Amino acid sequence: MKTRSVVLIIVVISCVLVFGLFGIIMMVNLSGSDGMEFSGFGPKIAVVDLFGEISSSEEVVAQLKKWKKDSSVKAIVLHIDSPGGGVAPSQEIYDEVLKVRDGGKKVIVSMGSAAASGGYYVACAADKIVANPGTITGSIGVILSFPTAKGLMEKIGLSWETIKSGDLKDVGTFTRSMTPEEERMLRAVIDDSYRQFVKAVADGRNKSEDEIFPLADGSIFTGRQAYNLGLVDTLGTFEDAISMAGKIAGLGPEPDVVKEKKKKAGFFDLLRGLNNVADKVSSDLDLHSPGLMYIYK
Repeated sequence: MKTRSVVLIIVVISCVLVFGLFGIIMMVNLSGSDGMEFSGFGPKIAVVDLFGEISSSEEVVAQLKKWKKDSSVKAIVLHIDSPGGGVAPSQEIYDEVLKVRDGGKKVIVSMGSAAASGGYYVACAADKIVANPGTITGSIGVILSFPTAKGLMEKIGLSWETIKSGDLKDVGTFTRSMTPEEERMLRAVIDDSYRQFVKAVADGRNKSEDEIFPLADGSIFTGRQAYNLGLVDTLGTFEDAISMAGKIAGLGPEPDVVKEKKKKAGFFDLLRGLNNVADKVSSDLDLHSPGLMYIYK
């Protein structure tokens, strides 16, 4: 009888250990297999970071798509700390946020130190915007800039010959000043991109474009100024944004949170990082391709 009891105890303990080990393995797999920081099995809020200059939309859009499809994620907090960046990638992230909302999930933006220009453009796609009182935001406008070196080239006796198919083909070249025709064309491009920005803000803030134009001269605002102007919904911290998302999603003020896990940087990641820095420097020094930007500088 004693032997049977001992065997039974051993079996029970073994089952507990096996199931415990299985649970740990499942947790590790969920955390590591898809780069996700795991926070419980139930409904939760997802956090997506948009930090730094917006030069690409790929990573943020991929995360938004992932959480849009995840039925356990009931809302998304988009944490923005960015001076803006390229027009196209800003618009691509903006469009994906709208698609998340169209899919039935709420998106709350939490502004960090800065959410200006393209960063603010993206924020306007959200259901609600939470800013710190000292957040730098606004900077509604477009900029296109490029260097010219005509004077320097004349001093050193360097000339640059160009054969082109049309008078406007080499617009923005550093070898000469712009012509009036080129300036008119670039002005039209700037104006169209600017109006797209104003419309996005007006749509997002439920205002008319005529109400936004006086604010859209490139001015920056603190979070508190932006709140008084109706450009953000409320003042608060990142944790306040999480709490707001939880309440809106019906999960209460302290919801479980899930977020993409940062991968540990290896040797090849370091090489890719150096390559990205080199690309950025090359882009900044590019004398041939003026870039259209929603950015606060």
